[in-house]
Amino acid sequence: MIDDLDLGFEDAERGEKGRHRRGAVRKRQGRSGGGRGKTIFALLMALVLLGGIGGGAYIGFDRIRNHFVTPDYDGPGTGEALVEVKAGDTLTDIGNTLYDAGVVKSTKAFIEAADANSRSKNIQVGRYKVRKQMKAADAVIMLLDPKNRVVNGVTIPEGTISLTIYDLLAKQTKIPVAEFKAAAKDPVKLGVPAFWFNRTDGKKGPKSVEGFLYPATYEIPPKATAEQILSMMVEKFLEVTGDMKFVDRVQKERGISPYEALIAASIAQAESVNHVDMPKVARVIYNRVYTDKYHCRCLEIDSAINYWLRLQGKNPKDSDVLKQSEIHDLKNPYNTHDVNGLMITPISNPGEEALKGAMDPPPGNWIYFMTIDKKGTMGYGSNDADFRKLQKQMCDNGVLTKSNCA
Repeated sequence: MIDDLDLGFEDAERGEKGRHRRGAVRKRQGRSGGGRGKTIFALLMALVLLGGIGGGAYIGFDRIRNHFVTPDYDGPGTGEALVEVKAGDTLTDIGNTLYDAGVVKSTKAFIEAADANSRSKNIQVGRYKVRKQMKAADAVIMLLDPKNRVVNGVTIPEGTISLTIYDLLAKQTKIPVAEFKAAAKDPVKLGVPAFWFNRTDGKKGPKSVEGFLYPATYEIPPKATAEQILSMMVEKFLEVTGDMKFVDRVQKERGISPYEALIAASIAQAESVNHVDMPKVARVIYNRVYTDKYHCRCLEIDSAINYWLRLQGKNPKDSDVLKQSEIHDLKNPYNTHDVNGLMITPISNPGEEALKGAMDPPPGNWIYFMTIDKKGTMGYGSNDADFRKLQKQMCDNGVLTKSNCA
């Protein structure tokens, strides 16, 4: 009998971690009276047995009490602990996390406290600052208080170029921009698989991180380095493109390399105001570069010129303000007016819709796309007559200056 009791004590001393699911307490409270009688009888027998132990009676009684009473701390706790509630966590998962961090005395205590608090279902995913060795009910309250949530997030908009991303991250993390630039020099070290830089068009360029820093909202871990943060963004890019089978589909269906499709996606992202236009813009890009539908295999887009200007620390310009010397600058590696084919790197970091558009563009013979009004509406054309009609719409809607509409 003593051996059996000892086994029960050992379970209790583990804090009953992981043994209870939500609602388990209520189920136990619904047992028959016979069950309660057996429990009382067992407790009385244990007390009788321990009555003859002498000095060890108090210790033995304390162990028995912990078996029948949920272990919980009494006070508000001390110090500080950082815990994380992950997506999909149950109350048991959260309780286990708190128990492992030394916050609550038992998982069971947390579950009971959460069951007693109707607001516990509102506990959000995130990291929280709590205290060690605190009453479970207080731990629940701390997890419900937004002030205790550690928020160090930053949102990267779709189409943001790498240099702007470094500025955004530096402001949020206080890590110098120079450290992000240094970390970005080796995209493969950040997690970009080397095969991503292969091309079928024979062009060679630098291994740039541009295009691989996926636009999303990121919660930056405390003390994260510039390299770790950029690696998080690359990992997200690989996750998104992996889910849509981007690599396989562009190779099989488009007959080009994933990197070329990524460049196309970056152009579609930069040129489109509305997401609905991204697939069609991608189709125009492919028609120009990979077919003979246009008079040359050049793109003639100004977003690439502006990308180069920004890399030089200069401000971008509207198309009708760009000088001819800037448009036809042969020293510009992103010259798309005099050089055939895609650019040497992406010119933005595209989002999911742009990536999908480049992977699966609609069929069409378009070789022109133009923004025909100030709302960002895009028009498409397949010949010179269509081009003139689109240009007239731009003039009529005030998109082009009068000097360009003469």
